[in-house]
Amino acid sequence: EDETQQADLARPIDAGGGGLDAMWNDDFHHSALVAAGAPREGYYAAYHGSSQELVSVAKRGFLYQGQPSPVAGQPRGADAYGLRPSSFVCFLQNHDQIANSLTGARLHQQTSRGRCRALTALLLLGPWTPLIFQGDEEAAAAPFLFFADHEGDLARAVAEGRRSFLNQFASAAESTSALDPPHAAATFERCVLDHTNTPEGPATALLYRDLIAMRHAERPTLVDAEIDGAVLPGEAFLLRYYARGSAAKSDRLLVVNLGGPVELPLLANPLLAWPDRGRPWQAGWSSEDRKYGGAGEGLATGQPRWRLPAESAYWLA
Repeated sequence: EDETQQADLARPIDAGGGGLDAMWNDDFHHSALVAAGAPREGYYAAYHGSSQELVSVAKRGFLYQGQPSPVAGQPRGADAYGLRPSSFVCFLQNHDQIANSLTGARLHQQTSRGRCRALTALLLLGPWTPLIFQGDEEAAAAPFLFFADHEGDLARAVAEGRRSFLNQFASAAESTSALDPPHAAATFERCVLDHTNTPEGPATALLYRDLIAMRHAERPTLVDAEIDGAVLPGEAFLLRYYARGSAAKSDRLLVVNLGGPVELPLLANPLLAWPDRGRPWQAGWSSEDRKYGGAGEGLATGQPRWRLPAESAYWLA
């Protein structure tokens, strides 16, 4: 976990690096949260949540690799060329980021269910090392606030520090007086998971189970394949996993649409070319499956045009 994103920390020691197995990728989180609808304020102002950003994370790791950050006002990050995608730990929530808000609201409480499912598919079918934050997998209702077991002057200083920190977010600055005191027992108790099913809990748990099983089954492709990606019309994009060697039939395609319905012409995009000539892509999984709470819309891959339903993700083989 390194805010400055010094990529050499994840290089071998004998190559002058820090010898770490992996580093957290805050860039993925920040871009994904903006894509989910978070306001571009505070440190999120350095991101657009665009399809290009999410494709770039898959291909290159960090988004900031030495260029100036408009928020920090100075260069951020370092060259990550050559690091394997698995060297980057990506997440939609973690204990820091969810607590760096006024209400500690979870992602599924901040965006639509369809977009949340699509982003979850991206997280768990992406080439990086995914991190799931406690409660994500059951659409937990409990928030995750900043809490600390301090007393006296230290407790007051921490509470004031939290108010000062949140002032960078315009949407929270006027309400920091309502901040739950970090040192109050009730603040901690609000965050304890009770594992009582929320209305969307069972469908969310099934979504995570199925995606984790798919990730396990597809691990050789996700870990070893060459990755390319493309921005599609609207808020859609794709990642293609080119299997190495002669196993072209094991290529995979992840298509994600975070916006409205998209009509996708196929003819001029080589990343959509069929791996096995004459046999179209087959959609093996959809975030729109009714068992996950989706509308049940499929993807007709044998047609001259694809129609991507709104806020959806598809895994194709």
